[in-house]
Amino acid sequence: MDDPHDFEMLSALGLVLLLFYLGLEFHLDDLKSGGRRLLAAGGTYLLLNVGAGLGFGFALGWGAREALVLSGVLGISSSAIVTKILIDLGRITRPETRLILGVTVVEDVFLALYLAALQPVISGAQGVPETVLQAAKAFGFLMVLAIAARYGTRLIGRLIAVRDNELLVTSFLGAAILIAGVSEVLGVVDAIGAFMVGLILAGTPSGPRIRELVHPLRDAFAAIFFFAFGLAINPADIASVALPVAAATALTIAMNVAAGLFAARLYRYGPQPAANIATTLLGRGEFALILAAMAAGAGLDDRLAPFIAGYVLVLAVLSPIVAGRSHLLSRALRAAPFLLPGDRARRPTAVVRLGPARIVAGPPGGGDAEDGGEEKRGEGGERDATPAEGSRTRRSACLRFPVWGVYPVGEVSGEREYGEAEKSGPGLYRPMAGQGSGVAGPRARASATQTRLKAKYHSPPVATARRSWGWWRRSRGSAVSVAR
Repeated sequence: MDDPHDFEMLSALGLVLLLFYLGLEFHLDDLKSGGRRLLAAGGTYLLLNVGAGLGFGFALGWGAREALVLSGVLGISSSAIVTKILIDLGRITRPETRLILGVTVVEDVFLALYLAALQPVISGAQGVPETVLQAAKAFGFLMVLAIAARYGTRLIGRLIAVRDNELLVTSFLGAAILIAGVSEVLGVVDAIGAFMVGLILAGTPSGPRIRELVHPLRDAFAAIFFFAFGLAINPADIASVALPVAAATALTIAMNVAAGLFAARLYRYGPQPAANIATTLLGRGEFALILAAMAAGAGLDDRLAPFIAGYVLVLAVLSPIVAGRSHLLSRALRAAPFLLPGDRARRPTAVVRLGPARIVAGPPGGGDAEDGGEEKRGEGGERDATPAEGSRTRRSACLRFPVWGVYPVGEVSGEREYGEAEKSGPGLYRPMAGQGSGVAGPRARASATQTRLKAKYHSPPVATARRSWGWWRRSRGSAVSVAR
């Protein structure tokens, strides 16, 4: 290009389309359905990570405005990387996935408010009154667009209800660029206007078509945006901030583990879901680069852009690897049961085979979402674990015995239990050594024979169930889930 400003314009257009697509993917219903627990989990995640980023920024001594930028860089995860990890690892159907995606929705809401508050600060507003005035204009503009998203979708849906795809593309592109330009005139980040336009159009009947049509445009122009950002970074500058990048990476991992533990305690998840939450939300991506571009345009510290580039690069590479090995973190959490007291309070569960069926046997309330697939609640608020998607079992049931002392018979994760367990054979379920053999109580009753069974570790009632299918049908235990 003869004029470098043309390339900058295409880069800005890529940023607008990136945030426009994010608005299309935003679902306010997910936030409503999550309730207070989701707000508490998402708010705690932001509080820990944004607070740590703010403290880290002040500790570096680069300046107050730079610290405010770093708080967003370290605090907001990449929804694109999170979704990609969930799809690649086959965790879309797991019970904690809804919580993970809900946290990203909370982050999107925070992002809009954060950018509206950050722009007057980093733009160099003179004095407190001017800063407050610019912030008021930004939040007022957001409020107008939010009202349009809440009450104007029906009218807007009629205006863009066209059959021709070319005309629809022209309509939503024109709306996104127009509102982004108005945002720029009002002193608001243009990306916020594009995000709100996407949020409005997502609620119209044409939303699915727009989402499909904008995909190639977003990919093309977003690539130009990332390419332009990369051109502005000198690789030698990244090496000069290697130590701060390493410290920020370690801090982010620690805060994510703490946030994952809090969310797991709040939802009464076990170690494996807690590890999945902590490792999946680790990635940082497009939002951090947007903040880096804003910081470069505002003339902030020259070390800020290479630091953000190195930090994003490290976590973008590290997060899929760490998420794929979340079982290691889960094993460490199991070694420290005081971290998840809600999971420790659950009664133990035994996994056995019974003819063509496999029975998960344990006392009432012993089902655990981490040991199987999707968590469900039956009558009385009891939990049970149903086989994950793709299970090879022909018939399986969760049988709950009124017996203490039936211990876990192997470290079986959700994927292994319903995938590899079919090929591993009964040997996988041999009792663990060193558990003792004391008599446990209360005793189990077989309602047909009124026989009292002593629940010893090496001869639990499960052994009787193996020998007598009829005993299982007449036992006092309740079958809470059956998958065929």
